[in-house]
Amino acid sequence: MSRADVCVAACADAWRGDGAVLASTTGLIPRLGARLAQLTFEPSLLLTDGEATLTHADEPEGWLPYRAVFGVVAAGTRHVMMGASQIDRFGNQNISCVGDWHRPTRQLLGVRGAPGNTVNHTTSYWIPRHEPRVFVEHVDLVSGIGHDRGAVEIRVVVTDLAVLDFTTPDRSMRLRSVHPGVSVADVEAATGFPLTVPVSVPVSRSLTGPELALLRERLDPDGLREFR
Repeated sequence: MSRADVCVAACADAWRGDGAVLASTTGLIPRLGARLAQLTFEPSLLLTDGEATLTHADEPEGWLPYRAVFGVVAAGTRHVMMGASQIDRFGNQNISCVGDWHRPTRQLLGVRGAPGNTVNHTTSYWIPRHEPRVFVEHVDLVSGIGHDRGAVEIRVVVTDLAVLDFTTPDRSMRLRSVHPGVSVADVEAATGFPLTVPVSVPVSRSLTGPELALLRERLDPDGLREFR
């Protein structure tokens, strides 16, 4: 089983227990995770084709035009997994710029829908390269707010090294699990701030046999997840 397979499992588990909420994803691995969750342990999860059709097992099951999405967001019946160019210990996310926002060294996407997402509904993050320039002490500009600024719920951060959450007294980032072959020291070295690390850190779960078969034979038969 590859590291990408483990990441898909971790992303799928982010929606575990959500029920009939709209799962919105950024990136292939989160998309595969959401589809896998819907086909296995979370059948009520709502997915779209990226435009306006709600789908289940790749078949149309409903209609959600873009004009209605903001109502879903405002109602809190959505769980989005976004990306982050920077993220800090409380889950504040930056996708806008690097450097002083008056004269940034690098212009990125802008805040996009990150403010509305983080103040209205559950948000998680997929970060394909866990490194200190992404996991920073302070983000250069807050796009999506973290727990210290009133976020509803930043549930998990899934990376190529680990799964992190915020189940600490001050809702700061905690190491939940490390992927197979990764040590706690590896994760700490790749993080630009001190993490809360439990006494015992488990290994991230692997896909079950049926889940792996679904992923390989139906959801991603070309193995595009390996290039994420």
